Order: sequence, then structure tokens, then C-alpha cells
Amino acid sequence: MGSRTSGAFELTAFEPEETDEQPGSTVGRVRITKDFTGGLTGTSLVRMFSVMDGEGGPAAYVAVERFTGALDGRQGSFVLQHSAPGSQGERLAIRVVAGTGSGGLTGITGTFELNVDEQGAHTYVLEYELG
Repeated sequence: MGSRTSGAFELTAFEPEETDEQPGSTVGRVRITKDFTGGLTGTSLVRMFSVMDGEGGPAAYVAVERFTGALDGRQGSFVLQHSAPGSQGERLAIRVVAGTGSGGLTGITGTFELNVDEQGAHTYVLEYELG
């Protein structure tokens, strides 16, 4: 990747929209909003589907997230795709969806790393290229 930026974000809303509880698992749909600081300044809207195992632990999730704001001073928007295949050591993957950039972020591609510390603070690292 050509450039790298980092910062933090806060969840400003977590709104469950639907839950389907069945023996062995619970499937849920949620709407999340975030405020970003650092290299990304702006907001995002996340639509997430998640699965909890039969004991209530996280099993997997998929999500799409539209970020709107500025990336290192360039105004625009883009979409992230999240995929977490499970809680058995599989790695969370988040990528910029090619072709979703607008404004000064047209042509963006890249990967997004999300970290949560012991106190629950969320930070990120975005490695990207603008084409």
C-alpha cells in the first residue's frame, strides 16, 4: 500500500434491529454509527449481521460500513467490508470496497485494521492507495 493513517473512533449508537434466537445460535442485525478522529475525520454508518453461538459467545459477523468525511484532508466517502469468520482464532478482515470512493477519495483501495484495548477504546490503522 502507498499510504498509512491511523486514529481512533467511538461508537455513538448501537441499535439492534432484529434478533432470531434458535437452539444452538442467535442471529442478529444491528445498525452502528461511529465518529472518527485522526487521519480519518468524520462519521460512518455500519450495517452488521452477527452470529452468537449456543452459549452466547461471538461466533462470526459480516458488515458493510460507509465512511463519510476526510482522509488526511481529502473529502469524500468510501465503503468498508468486514468479515470475521469466527471466534476460533480466525482473523478479522476489513477492506475498502473497490469502486466505492467518492469526491477526493475516488479510486481508493486498501485495508483497515481495527483494535480494541482492555478498556474498550477503539483504534484503527488504514493502509490505502488513491488511484
